[in-house]
Amino acid sequence: MKRATIVVFVVALVALVVLSMSVYTVDQRKAAIKFQLGEVIDVQTKPGLYFMVPFVQNVRLYDTRIQTMEPRDPERFLTSENRNVLVDSFVKWKVIDVRQYYVSVRGDPLQAEARIAQTVNDALRAEFAKRTVHDVVSGERDKIMAVVARRVDEDVHRIGVGVVDVRLKRVDFVPEISSDVYRRMESERKRVANELRATGQAEGEKIKADADRQRQIIVADAYRDAQRIKGEGDAQASRIYAEAFGKNPEFFSFYRSMEAYRQSLHSKSDVMVLEPSSDFFKYFRSPGRGKASGQ
Repeated sequence: MKRATIVVFVVALVALVVLSMSVYTVDQRKAAIKFQLGEVIDVQTKPGLYFMVPFVQNVRLYDTRIQTMEPRDPERFLTSENRNVLVDSFVKWKVIDVRQYYVSVRGDPLQAEARIAQTVNDALRAEFAKRTVHDVVSGERDKIMAVVARRVDEDVHRIGVGVVDVRLKRVDFVPEISSDVYRRMESERKRVANELRATGQAEGEKIKADADRQRQIIVADAYRDAQRIKGEGDAQASRIYAEAFGKNPEFFSFYRSMEAYRQSLHSKSDVMVLEPSSDFFKYFRSPGRGKASGQ
């Protein structure tokens, strides 16, 4: 009885081991290739639970997620102007045909990336050779990436791989050219700055001259208006004096004499030498008869 129990236990254990070796799972991030005696017999691309025959069949899983490939160092390309530029790029790729991927590169991502890198390099070299530095830096950058991505994708389909995107991260001049370019840029900026300064000085002189002219015009207009107002005031004063004189000549004569006395004798130290019979003292001699003596 005890021996039978042991046999049952061993058989169950062996069955469990065989069953565990016969079952495998494929998740949504991977695809599987089933081999039988080294020959591909099936490909599973959908996630789920699958079975195989132990010791006769085996399975390999391959990652089908999007991978990123970046060159270790920037590549040097020649533009249509025969100028060298350094290009730093990256490629997004993924496995789309697992069977072809295994047949072409034995499922090795390093071999796949080597093929992709060579194709990208050839496509970029061809596109850069058609364009100027300005085009590859900004003018037609999007167009270059689209053309390269399409060409590379068409080529690497042969190895079961699809290119999702190709991007240029950086496009720079090589070091020996960069210094010359920076010097030319600096000279150009200085020339533009000098032109702007000269233009500013000319505009400043123009504004200053216009301000001086306007000041002279304003001063002349103000002097003219002042003289006109002064003349009008003098004329009005003369008219008022004339009207006042016409209304009371005696009082006007008396007032003018008093004003003359006040202006002439405002200090005790003033000395005047006049004849007593002078008209200047007529109101001292005979006040009230200024009109008769004035006539």
